[in-house]
Parts: sequence; structure tokens; C-alpha cells
Amino acid sequence: MHVILLGTAAGGGFPQWNCWCPACRLSRLDPARALPRTQSSAAVSADGERWFLLNASPDVRDQLGRLVRTAPEGMRHVPVAGIVTTDAELDHTLGIVLLREGRHLQLYATDAVRVILERDSRILEVTSAFAMVEVHEIVAERPRALHYLDGSASGISIEAFVVPAGPPRFAQNDLEGHTVGLTIRDEVTGGTCAFVPGCGELDAGILARLRSADLILFDGTFWLDDELITLGIGERTARQMDHLPIAGPGGSLAVLATLGGSRRVYTHINNTNPVLIEDSPERAEVEARGVQVGADGMRFEV
Repeated sequence: MHVILLGTAAGGGFPQWNCWCPACRLSRLDPARALPRTQSSAAVSADGERWFLLNASPDVRDQLGRLVRTAPEGMRHVPVAGIVTTDAELDHTLGIVLLREGRHLQLYATDAVRVILERDSRILEVTSAFAMVEVHEIVAERPRALHYLDGSASGISIEAFVVPAGPPRFAQNDLEGHTVGLTIRDEVTGGTCAFVPGCGELDAGILARLRSADLILFDGTFWLDDELITLGIGERTARQMDHLPIAGPGGSLAVLATLGGSRRVYTHINNTNPVLIEDSPERAEVEARGVQVGADGMRFEV
């Protein structure tokens, strides 16, 4: 199974358009030391030609260029076979609207995510005015095979699991299943990828899933719990925003460092996070513990 990190920044991208924090400032002045990144998304494929997006970011138009390596024949080409969502946040779903020119979209989502996309953000209503959107329900803890647009099996299955997090700010209700992680499995090789771009806590159930994965793409939003407060640009801690920080007491790095049987990669990294600086001590600490800091365009096979 082929896996590509299409975008590795949190909402707003890196550098964020209105931010001049130390990392964003350096990215503008010396981008080789702080590589720009688009907003979080990944893609998986069994054949390297037809891809399933893991979330659809507002930067999807530019990100899709990573999926097509040779010029296709014909006048139109859609490399996206489907979109799998982990939540209904805007930075993970606005790209659905931008894919409307595909004319036929498959969306895999929990019922809670579907309700939010229909009723609250109205992303499905807007997209459906331009394209046929098939919504396939994901039920937590139940494997679901992914199919191509013609109905044939892709050879890839997913299994969602609920992660600790709050619903989007604009959601009217706190519906169960509004935020999930994914285990993506290659049905031929048995290789698995855990995709968890947002997670407020690493409980025993989630940790068990990470232990069994060959590739872990995990929430790297903040370095410290009080990161935004210390910089003077926010009032909430990382945990209050439902993101487990990398460092500090109970941080994710200490846990991920113990999972030596898999490749571990941070994604969904906020623009304020110092791990985005290539030569920072924070980056060195992460890499010394055997964990990678994700960058746009990283490719893996599992």
C-alpha cells in the first residue's frame, strides 16, 4: 500500500498568513530552515494510480499534483477514488467542495460527521449542487472495504476508532463519532497504517491500535501544552483544544518512542510548533527518539 503525506500543517498552513511567530518568521526569511507546509491530508493507494484521500484540506488543488506522476491520456483525469474523513473540521473538509469538478465523489464518514457536513457546515449540500456525492457510512470498530468508483474492490479497508476530542465549534450537537482515528489495511500484504491527525489523549485502546500498526501518522499539533499562551497568541492549552502535546508531562513523544516496531511520523503540525524548524533542539529531540517530523510529499509503503 502506498501512503503519501499531502499536507502536514495544522489549520492555516505554514507559515500561517497572519502569523509572525518565530517559526513563521523564519519560514518566510529562510525557508530552507523551516519548510513551508500545506494543511493536513494524506492519501493511500493499492496500485499507485487510484487514490483515497484521508481528509480533504483547503489546499487540495495543489496537493493533488503529487498523485499524478505521468501525463494521463484524454481530456479529464480524476485520480481520487474517494475521500475518507476523520472529522468535520473545516481544515479537513473544505477540500470536498473544491473537488466538485470531479462530478462523482465518494465520501466515507461516520454518521456524526455526515450530519455536521449536511446540517452545520452545509458542505455536502453545496458540493451536491455540482456533483453526485455518494456517502458511505463508517461505523467505529467495524472494518469497511474501500471501493473504486466503478464498484470494484480496491484491496484497502479501513477501521475507525473514536478518539478523545470535542466537536467542531460550529456543530450544533456533540454527536458520538464526530472525531475518529483510522486504521488503514492493505488486504493483500496485511500492512497497516494508523492515521490520527487529532487526538486529545492516548488511552489504552488507542495505544493498542498504534502498537499493531506498521506506520503511525500521529497528531503533532503542539510542542507544549501552554504553547499558544506562552507566545501570547492564544488563551487555551493544547489539551483544551483536544491535542495532546508532543513534549512535557504525559506528552506523546515519550509514548511513541516506545513503539519501535513501526515508523512513527508527526503530522498536523501547528505553525507555532518549533519542530518545524529544521535545526531546532526540539526537532533534534524528536528524531533522537526515533520519530520523524512529517513534511509534505513524504512517501511510504506498508
